[in-house]
Amino acid sequence: MKYIHVQFTCDPDTETVKDVLAATLADIGFETFVQFQGGLDAYLPASLFIVPKLKETLAEFPLQAQISWEHHELEDKNWNEEWERHYFQPIVIGDQCCIHSSFHLPQKAYPYQITIDPKMAFGTGHHPTTGLILNEIVSMELQSKTILDMGCGTAVLGILASMKGAASVTAIDIDEWACNNARENVRLNGMNNINVQLGGAELLGDQSFDVIFANINRNILLRDMALYDKVLNKGGLIIMSGFYQDDIPAIRAGGEAVKWSYHSFNELNQWVAVTFHKPKE
Repeated sequence: MKYIHVQFTCDPDTETVKDVLAATLADIGFETFVQFQGGLDAYLPASLFIVPKLKETLAEFPLQAQISWEHHELEDKNWNEEWERHYFQPIVIGDQCCIHSSFHLPQKAYPYQITIDPKMAFGTGHHPTTGLILNEIVSMELQSKTILDMGCGTAVLGILASMKGAASVTAIDIDEWACNNARENVRLNGMNNINVQLGGAELLGDQSFDVIFANINRNILLRDMALYDKVLNKGGLIIMSGFYQDDIPAIRAGGEAVKWSYHSFNELNQWVAVTFHKPKE
């Protein structure tokens, strides 16, 4: 498949600007992102590269920033493999969990070692939102718990939860590519209690969960909180990420509107993960 490489130059050159830019570009077909000093390299299939759409997206960029760009077509090769081999370096979470690709084995043993071949799906642990929830999971007691992972991406959260003793994991994503990759990663790590499903919150039915991870975005989280509440067991907890610290008041108000008890938040590079508890009675 032929790919287009677009190099974006950002002013100011901050991680927040580049993170938001990557998230925005993902909505119009870009699949892989590599930050560098000064901007962001982004890649998408040549068939999806539409200049007017890109210009419109940049014109509506939500942050105060000057963004310029240039592009060129790449030679036809297996860019998934190239990205995994050269850019996806191992990441260690709390000295307890190491996430690595099949190309990059860890230098030492960790209690939890997860092999992720991302195939351009979101969720390697490098992004602050994924890392924040992984940090929470590392310290949680999940033995025999039922888990829901909304917006599962590579399924890295569900895989770690399973490794920590979860009874079952339901992993859901609206992106077919992500679901296929999630199933590959589940098999790669030998998990047999993770069910990957293609879709959104409309899939939530009679099954109930002790713990919910939802790493999506603010608007979808606010829209679907009542649906999450219906499947969250009393006494359960939900950890949400995919938004900024400035969004906490709106997220907290949404959670308290469905009678959840606000517990805490963790922050990394202005991204946050918020934890709520559902009352036992």
